[in-house]
Amino acid sequence: MSRIGRMPIAIPAGVTVSIAENNKVTVKGPKGTLERVLPSELTIKEEDGSIVVTRPNDLKKMKSLHGLTRTLINNMIVGVTDGYEKKLEINGVGYRASKQGKKLVLSLGYSHPVEMEDPDGVESTMEGQNVIIIKGIDKEKVGQYAAEIRDKRRPEPYKGKGIKYADEVIRRKVGKTGKK
Repeated sequence: MSRIGRMPIAIPAGVTVSIAENNKVTVKGPKGTLERVLPSELTIKEEDGSIVVTRPNDLKKMKSLHGLTRTLINNMIVGVTDGYEKKLEINGVGYRASKQGKKLVLSLGYSHPVEMEDPDGVESTMEGQNVIIIKGIDKEKVGQYAAEIRDKRRPEPYKGKGIKYADEVIRRKVGKTGKK
């Protein structure tokens, strides 16, 4: 039995969860509304203030979908109550970022500034010139946008220059040594 899939999801106060046909789950909360169509083979039920996901049989596909579906619903509930945020740090001489309306402008040592538009439902803010905070209610969109920003200049292992997640540890390498 899936340990994650079996656990019921508690619905906090101020959150409403509605399950339509074809497992279309809509979650409304203080921060906004999220909806998602989940695999129709699984049964999603609301039982006394919590959501329970059950699977019809023990096929490998059903087992893998069981835990996934439960986690997706849980992420939606956490998103509309607390929201998600990712922190990115920019390291390197002359590397900086600035915000112009909905655009994030990055100077990363290229011959041109890199401009990125905030996607719908995701907001990026600056903390100083080298910390970018990405916030939103959809975990997937927040993570995707953070990954796209990081891809513009990944951290390199010799000096650690580039854009890294705040909690990321860069494995450093030793540079060249002189001849004796």
